[in-house]
Amino acid sequence: MDPNYMPFHPNPTKPAYVPPAGAVDAHCHVFGPGDVFPYAPQRKYTPCDAPKEKLFELRDFLGFSRNVIVQATCHGHDNRALVDALKASGDLARGIASVGPQVTMAELEEMDAAGVRGVRFNFVKRLVDATPKEVYLGIAEKIAKLGWHIVVYFEAQDLADLIPFLNSLPTVIVVDHMGRPDLTRGVDHPDFRRFVDLMAANDRIWSKVTCPERLSVVGPPAYDDFVPFGRELVKRFPDRVLWGTDWPHPNMTTHMPDDGWLVDMIPRIATSQEEQRALLVDNPMRLYWSR
Repeated sequence: MDPNYMPFHPNPTKPAYVPPAGAVDAHCHVFGPGDVFPYAPQRKYTPCDAPKEKLFELRDFLGFSRNVIVQATCHGHDNRALVDALKASGDLARGIASVGPQVTMAELEEMDAAGVRGVRFNFVKRLVDATPKEVYLGIAEKIAKLGWHIVVYFEAQDLADLIPFLNSLPTVIVVDHMGRPDLTRGVDHPDFRRFVDLMAANDRIWSKVTCPERLSVVGPPAYDDFVPFGRELVKRFPDRVLWGTDWPHPNMTTHMPDDGWLVDMIPRIATSQEEQRALLVDNPMRLYWSR
Protein backbone atom coordinates (compact mmCIF):
# COMPACT_ATOMS: atom_id res chain seq x y z
CA MET A 1 0.00 0.00 0.00
CA ASP A 2 1.03 3.64 -0.33
CA PRO A 3 3.29 4.80 2.53
CA ASN A 4 0.76 7.40 3.72
CA TYR A 5 -2.32 5.15 3.30
CA MET A 6 -4.34 4.65 6.50
CA PRO A 7 -5.51 1.04 7.06
CA PHE A 8 -9.01 0.34 8.34
CA HIS A 9 -9.70 0.30 12.09
CA PRO A 10 -8.46 -3.03 13.52
CA ASN A 11 -10.82 -3.17 16.50
CA PRO A 12 -14.03 -1.16 16.07
CA THR A 13 -16.40 -0.54 18.96
CA LYS A 14 -19.55 -2.61 19.31
CA PRO A 15 -22.30 -0.06 18.53
CA ALA A 16 -24.93 0.74 21.13
CA TYR A 17 -27.52 1.08 18.36
CA VAL A 18 -28.98 -2.23 17.21
CA PRO A 19 -30.10 -2.09 13.55
CA PRO A 20 -33.46 -3.62 12.63
CA ALA A 21 -33.49 -7.21 11.41
CA GLY A 22 -32.39 -7.45 7.80
CA ALA A 23 -30.43 -4.17 7.82
CA VAL A 24 -28.20 -3.44 4.83
CA ASP A 25 -24.82 -1.71 4.78
CA ALA A 26 -25.43 -0.17 1.36
CA HIS A 27 -22.02 1.35 0.69
CA CYS A 28 -18.78 -0.55 1.26
CA HIS A 29 -15.86 -1.92 -0.73
CA VAL A 30 -13.52 -4.87 -1.08
CA PHE A 31 -9.84 -4.40 -1.97
CA GLY A 32 -7.87 -7.33 -3.29
CA PRO A 33 -6.14 -9.22 -1.89
CA GLY A 34 -3.70 -7.78 -4.35
CA ASP A 35 -1.89 -11.05 -5.04
CA VAL A 36 -5.19 -12.58 -6.18
CA PHE A 37 -6.97 -9.55 -7.64
CA PRO A 38 -4.28 -7.06 -8.72
CA TYR A 39 -4.91 -3.34 -8.45
CA ALA A 40 -5.35 -1.38 -11.67
CA PRO A 41 -2.18 -0.01 -13.27
CA GLN A 42 -3.84 3.40 -13.76
CA ARG A 43 -5.01 3.66 -10.11
CA LYS A 44 -4.55 6.93 -8.21
CA TYR A 45 -3.80 5.13 -4.91
CA THR A 46 -2.76 1.72 -3.62
CA PRO A 47 -4.76 0.65 -0.56
CA CYS A 48 -4.20 -2.00 2.06
CA ASP A 49 -5.89 -5.29 1.25
CA ALA A 50 -9.47 -5.38 2.58
CA PRO A 51 -10.85 -8.75 1.45
CA LYS A 52 -14.38 -10.10 1.54
CA GLU A 53 -13.77 -12.12 4.70
CA LYS A 54 -13.01 -8.96 6.69
CA LEU A 55 -16.06 -7.20 5.26
CA PHE A 56 -18.43 -10.03 6.15
CA GLU A 57 -16.90 -10.28 9.63
CA LEU A 58 -17.53 -6.57 10.17
CA ARG A 59 -21.09 -6.88 8.83
CA ASP A 60 -21.92 -9.49 11.44
CA PHE A 61 -20.14 -7.64 14.25
CA LEU A 62 -22.05 -4.41 13.60
CA GLY A 63 -25.41 -6.18 13.47
CA PHE A 64 -26.13 -5.98 9.75
CA SER A 65 -27.45 -8.72 7.49
CA ARG A 66 -26.42 -7.66 3.98
CA ASN A 67 -23.96 -5.53 2.01
CA VAL A 68 -23.95 -3.51 -1.17
CA ILE A 69 -20.36 -3.59 -2.41
CA VAL A 70 -19.26 -0.72 -4.63
CA GLN A 71 -16.38 -1.15 -7.07
CA ALA A 72 -13.52 1.11 -6.03
CA THR A 73 -11.33 3.11 -8.38
CA CYS A 74 -8.17 1.26 -7.30
CA HIS A 75 -9.50 -1.80 -9.19
CA GLY A 76 -10.54 0.20 -12.26
CA HIS A 77 -12.85 -1.71 -14.60
CA ASP A 78 -11.60 -5.09 -13.35
CA ASN A 79 -14.60 -6.24 -11.30
CA ARG A 80 -13.25 -9.70 -10.39
CA ALA A 81 -12.78 -8.98 -6.67
CA LEU A 82 -16.30 -7.57 -6.50
CA VAL A 83 -17.87 -10.52 -8.33
CA ASP A 84 -15.91 -12.98 -6.19
CA ALA A 85 -17.28 -11.36 -3.02
CA LEU A 86 -20.84 -11.42 -4.36
CA LYS A 87 -20.64 -15.10 -5.23
CA ALA A 88 -19.20 -15.91 -1.79
CA SER A 89 -21.93 -13.97 0.06
CA GLY A 90 -24.72 -16.51 -0.34
CA ASP A 91 -27.07 -13.87 -1.80
CA LEU A 92 -26.34 -11.53 1.12
CA ALA A 93 -24.54 -8.99 -1.08
CA ARG A 94 -25.25 -6.99 -4.19
CA GLY A 95 -22.76 -5.02 -6.24
CA ILE A 96 -22.12 -1.81 -8.14
CA ALA A 97 -19.60 -2.28 -10.94
CA SER A 98 -17.32 0.05 -12.89
CA VAL A 99 -17.27 -0.56 -16.63
CA GLY A 100 -15.90 1.02 -19.77
CA PRO A 101 -17.62 1.72 -23.08
CA GLN A 102 -16.36 -1.55 -24.57
CA VAL A 103 -18.32 -3.67 -22.07
CA THR A 104 -20.58 -6.16 -23.81
CA MET A 105 -24.12 -7.18 -22.91
CA ALA A 106 -22.83 -10.70 -22.31
CA GLU A 107 -20.36 -9.38 -19.72
CA LEU A 108 -23.08 -7.29 -18.08
CA GLU A 109 -25.43 -10.27 -17.98
CA GLU A 110 -22.73 -12.38 -16.34
CA MET A 111 -22.27 -9.73 -13.65
CA ASP A 112 -26.03 -9.47 -13.26
CA ALA A 113 -26.21 -13.18 -12.50
CA ALA A 114 -23.58 -12.69 -9.78
CA GLY A 115 -25.60 -9.91 -8.13
CA VAL A 116 -24.44 -6.67 -9.73
CA ARG A 117 -27.31 -4.19 -9.94
CA GLY A 118 -25.70 -0.98 -11.15
CA VAL A 119 -22.65 0.93 -12.34
CA ARG A 120 -20.77 3.82 -10.80
CA PHE A 121 -19.86 7.04 -12.59
CA ASN A 122 -17.14 8.94 -10.78
CA PHE A 123 -16.71 12.69 -11.37
CA VAL A 124 -14.26 13.37 -8.52
CA LYS A 125 -11.25 14.71 -10.37
CA ARG A 126 -8.64 13.71 -7.78
CA LEU A 127 -9.71 10.07 -8.06
CA VAL A 128 -10.25 9.49 -11.78
CA ASP A 129 -9.41 10.94 -15.16
CA ALA A 130 -12.25 12.76 -16.92
CA THR A 131 -14.61 10.65 -19.04
CA PRO A 132 -16.76 12.24 -21.77
CA LYS A 133 -20.43 12.25 -20.83
CA GLU A 134 -21.26 10.64 -24.17
CA VAL A 135 -19.35 7.56 -22.98
CA TYR A 136 -21.41 7.45 -19.81
CA LEU A 137 -24.65 7.81 -21.76
CA GLY A 138 -23.69 4.85 -23.94
CA ILE A 139 -23.07 2.73 -20.85
CA ALA A 140 -26.36 3.92 -19.33
CA GLU A 141 -28.29 2.72 -22.37
CA LYS A 142 -26.79 -0.75 -22.01
CA ILE A 143 -27.34 -1.19 -18.30
CA ALA A 144 -30.89 0.18 -18.46
CA LYS A 145 -31.83 -2.96 -20.41
CA LEU A 146 -31.04 -5.00 -17.30
CA GLY A 147 -32.99 -2.76 -14.94
CA TRP A 148 -29.76 -1.57 -13.27
CA HIS A 149 -29.26 1.89 -11.81
CA ILE A 150 -26.41 4.38 -11.78
CA VAL A 151 -24.41 5.52 -8.77
CA VAL A 152 -22.77 8.92 -9.19
CA TYR A 153 -19.95 10.40 -7.14
CA PHE A 154 -19.26 14.12 -7.38
CA GLU A 155 -18.44 17.12 -5.19
CA ALA A 156 -20.93 19.86 -4.37
CA GLN A 157 -19.21 22.56 -6.40
CA ASP A 158 -19.61 20.48 -9.56
CA LEU A 159 -23.33 19.73 -9.23
CA ALA A 160 -24.67 22.74 -11.13
CA ASP A 161 -22.84 21.67 -14.29
CA LEU A 162 -23.93 18.06 -13.86
CA ILE A 163 -27.68 18.61 -13.43
CA PRO A 164 -28.61 18.45 -17.15
CA PHE A 165 -26.59 15.26 -17.52
CA LEU A 166 -28.13 13.65 -14.43
CA ASN A 167 -31.63 14.48 -15.59
CA SER A 168 -30.86 12.88 -18.97
CA LEU A 169 -29.97 9.49 -17.50
CA PRO A 170 -32.62 6.81 -18.13
CA THR A 171 -32.38 4.99 -14.79
CA VAL A 172 -32.63 5.49 -11.05
CA ILE A 173 -29.64 7.54 -9.86
CA VAL A 174 -28.04 7.10 -6.43
CA VAL A 175 -25.79 9.94 -5.27
CA ASP A 176 -22.85 9.03 -3.06
CA HIS A 177 -22.36 10.84 0.24
CA MET A 178 -25.08 13.48 -0.22
CA GLY A 179 -23.09 15.02 -3.07
CA ARG A 180 -20.26 15.88 -0.67
CA PRO A 181 -21.58 19.21 0.71
CA ASP A 182 -19.33 21.64 2.57
CA LEU A 183 -20.69 21.19 6.09
CA THR A 184 -19.24 24.49 7.28
CA ARG A 185 -21.76 26.32 5.08
CA GLY A 186 -24.86 24.85 6.73
CA VAL A 187 -27.97 23.19 5.33
CA ASP A 188 -29.38 26.48 4.01
CA HIS A 189 -26.41 27.23 1.75
CA PRO A 190 -27.30 27.35 -1.97
CA ASP A 191 -24.97 24.44 -2.76
CA PHE A 192 -26.86 22.00 -0.53
CA ARG A 193 -30.26 23.48 -1.38
CA ARG A 194 -29.44 22.85 -5.05
CA PHE A 195 -29.06 19.16 -4.26
CA VAL A 196 -32.25 19.05 -2.17
CA ASP A 197 -34.13 20.84 -4.95
CA LEU A 198 -32.79 18.36 -7.51
CA MET A 199 -34.07 15.43 -5.45
CA ALA A 200 -37.43 17.15 -5.06
CA ALA A 201 -37.69 17.76 -8.80
CA ASN A 202 -36.52 14.33 -9.95
CA ASP A 203 -37.99 11.37 -8.08
CA ARG A 204 -35.49 9.00 -9.73
CA ILE A 205 -32.67 10.48 -7.65
CA TRP A 206 -31.74 8.83 -4.36
CA SER A 207 -29.01 9.74 -1.88
CA LYS A 208 -26.68 7.88 0.43
CA VAL A 209 -26.57 9.66 3.79
CA THR A 210 -23.04 8.49 4.36
CA CYS A 211 -19.46 9.45 5.21
CA PRO A 212 -19.53 11.81 8.19
CA GLU A 213 -15.87 10.88 8.61
CA ARG A 214 -15.09 12.45 5.22
CA LEU A 215 -17.33 15.49 5.46
CA SER A 216 -17.24 16.55 9.10
CA VAL A 217 -15.04 19.39 10.27
CA VAL A 218 -15.97 18.84 13.93
CA GLY A 219 -14.73 15.27 13.71
CA PRO A 220 -15.19 12.11 15.78
CA PRO A 221 -16.73 10.57 17.68
CA ALA A 222 -19.99 12.53 17.27
CA TYR A 223 -19.54 14.25 13.88
CA ASP A 224 -22.21 16.71 15.01
CA ASP A 225 -22.00 18.96 11.95
CA PHE A 226 -23.03 16.05 9.70
CA VAL A 227 -26.30 15.39 11.50
CA PRO A 228 -28.43 18.29 10.13
CA PHE A 229 -27.57 17.35 6.54
CA GLY A 230 -28.37 13.67 6.93
CA ARG A 231 -31.48 14.50 8.93
CA GLU A 232 -32.76 16.88 6.23
CA LEU A 233 -32.56 14.22 3.51
CA VAL A 234 -34.06 11.42 5.61
CA LYS A 235 -36.92 13.68 6.67
CA ARG A 236 -37.63 15.01 3.17
CA PHE A 237 -37.08 11.81 1.18
CA PRO A 238 -37.59 8.85 3.54
CA ASP A 239 -38.17 6.40 0.68
CA ARG A 240 -35.08 7.44 -1.33
CA VAL A 241 -32.21 7.33 1.16
CA LEU A 242 -29.61 4.65 1.89
CA TRP A 243 -26.94 4.24 4.56
CA GLY A 244 -23.53 2.55 4.57
CA THR A 245 -20.22 2.42 6.40
CA ASP A 246 -17.90 3.14 3.43
CA TRP A 247 -15.59 0.47 4.89
CA PRO A 248 -12.60 0.23 4.55
CA HIS A 249 -12.64 4.04 4.24
CA PRO A 250 -10.15 4.58 1.40
CA ASN A 251 -7.97 7.68 1.25
CA MET A 252 -8.75 9.01 4.72
CA THR A 253 -6.14 11.56 5.77
CA THR A 254 -7.32 12.99 9.11
CA HIS A 255 -8.25 9.84 11.04
CA MET A 256 -9.54 6.31 10.59
CA PRO A 257 -13.14 6.11 11.80
CA ASP A 258 -14.43 3.57 14.26
CA ASP A 259 -17.27 1.82 12.42
CA GLY A 260 -19.18 1.39 15.68
CA TRP A 261 -19.31 5.18 16.05
CA LEU A 262 -20.71 5.47 12.52
CA VAL A 263 -23.50 3.01 13.28
CA ASP A 264 -24.38 4.94 16.44
CA MET A 265 -25.07 8.00 14.29
CA ILE A 266 -27.99 6.31 12.53
CA PRO A 267 -30.70 7.17 15.11
CA ARG A 268 -29.54 10.78 15.05
CA ILE A 269 -30.36 11.18 11.35
CA ALA A 270 -33.27 8.71 11.22
CA THR A 271 -35.03 9.49 14.48
CA SER A 272 -38.03 7.12 14.33
CA GLN A 273 -38.21 3.36 13.96
CA GLU A 274 -40.13 3.88 10.71
CA GLU A 275 -37.37 6.05 9.24
CA GLN A 276 -34.70 3.61 10.41
CA ARG A 277 -36.44 0.65 8.84
CA ALA A 278 -36.91 2.53 5.55
CA LEU A 279 -33.28 3.67 5.51
CA LEU A 280 -31.71 0.33 6.44
CA VAL A 281 -34.13 -2.34 5.22
CA ASP A 282 -37.02 -1.31 2.98
CA ASN A 283 -35.19 1.05 0.62
CA PRO A 284 -32.10 -1.08 -0.07
CA MET A 285 -34.16 -4.25 -0.36
CA ARG A 286 -36.46 -2.57 -2.90
CA LEU A 287 -33.53 -1.26 -4.92
CA TYR A 288 -31.19 -4.26 -4.78
CA TRP A 289 -33.13 -7.42 -3.90
CA SER A 290 -36.46 -6.94 -5.66
CA ARG A 291 -35.50 -9.63 -8.19
